[in-house]
Amino acid sequence: MKALVIGGSNGIGLAITRNLIDKGYEIEILDRHGPEEGVLPEGMFSHHCCDLLDLDEELIKSFAEDKNISLLMITAGFGRVADFEYFHTAEIKNMMTVNATATIQILRLFYDRIKSSDRFYCGVMGSISGLMSSPSAALYSASKAAICRLIESVNIELEVAGTENRILNVSPASFKGSRFYGGQNQLDLLNPLAEEIVEHMFAADTLFIPQYEETFKAVLERYHNDPHEYGLHSYQFKKESGRLDNNRRVKIGYLSGTFDLFHVGHLNLLRRAKAQCDYLIVGVHDSGAWKGKETFIPFEERKQIVGSCKYVDKVVQSCREDSDAWDLWHYDRLFVGSDYKGTERFNRYEEYFKDKGVEIVYFPYTQSTSSTQIRKTVMLKTKDIKLD
Repeated sequence: MKALVIGGSNGIGLAITRNLIDKGYEIEILDRHGPEEGVLPEGMFSHHCCDLLDLDEELIKSFAEDKNISLLMITAGFGRVADFEYFHTAEIKNMMTVNATATIQILRLFYDRIKSSDRFYCGVMGSISGLMSSPSAALYSASKAAICRLIESVNIELEVAGTENRILNVSPASFKGSRFYGGQNQLDLLNPLAEEIVEHMFAADTLFIPQYEETFKAVLERYHNDPHEYGLHSYQFKKESGRLDNNRRVKIGYLSGTFDLFHVGHLNLLRRAKAQCDYLIVGVHDSGAWKGKETFIPFEERKQIVGSCKYVDKVVQSCREDSDAWDLWHYDRLFVGSDYKGTERFNRYEEYFKDKGVEIVYFPYTQSTSSTQIRKTVMLKTKDIKLD
């Protein structure tokens, strides 16, 4: 027996992974990082690097086609308690992508298995926040509400289709023992919840709210009786509890370049930069800003080419100095080629950014052989062109 646990290296995902291993399952873990050494028994799991911000659909399809996998559990997700005005658009995009969009895509890629007549178990971590309003957690609530409504609706479609399989919506409030709130993994605290989740999955239940009878039945009744009053109470409770985190969480990156005759070296630079920030701004030089250097591709076209790259969030005309660009964009990381390290210009930048919290990240920059040859060919051909 095999199971796929997405987000299985930490928190409740890790506890579910260990619970399933105890039940005889071999686990495929998809997570950005592997589990801590020694937490899981060797030989009973395999880790595959997976970032839901850049979902590898082919990898997911390969698992969906593996007939030995009969269980899918998705626990990956993140959130924070903060007023909506303190979320950068990049954080909005990332949270909705991880908590909702990627999860929905994975369910769709597995849907033939879920809808089949063969027994298939499936569960997703929703949240109690997805079942009611949650001021100061509005973005997280919205992402989880999308999942809760989708599962509720799709389960009806599964019932009508005649299959016994269902998707379990696990919608807890906060629980101890997870890194979700900045703590450490404590499996002894998570194991009872993991056992309950697995039991409800095996029973093909559609909704599991931990501590429902003891606590959340009354909470949900209060919410449905007067959503406005409940919302005001919820907001005040979060504020008084000290859980509000109205600090900027997004790392903004900036780099600039000419990006003429766009090639794989440019692509690698943009990919590596985006991997180290949440929101990447790219400044493109026009000819005048780059000491009159001749370019083959017009400025506006170069901007369009760079802007179409999935790693770029915003493309702008570069400033004469990268330090001037900071006054406009207040970035946290400046990405430059390693050849510039130690130069007079960047020594000056290092000094300028000392008290501004900006890190200069130096990247090696290489062109492919093909792109270098293309540039030489273009230069040779243009030498013979005469304009009337």
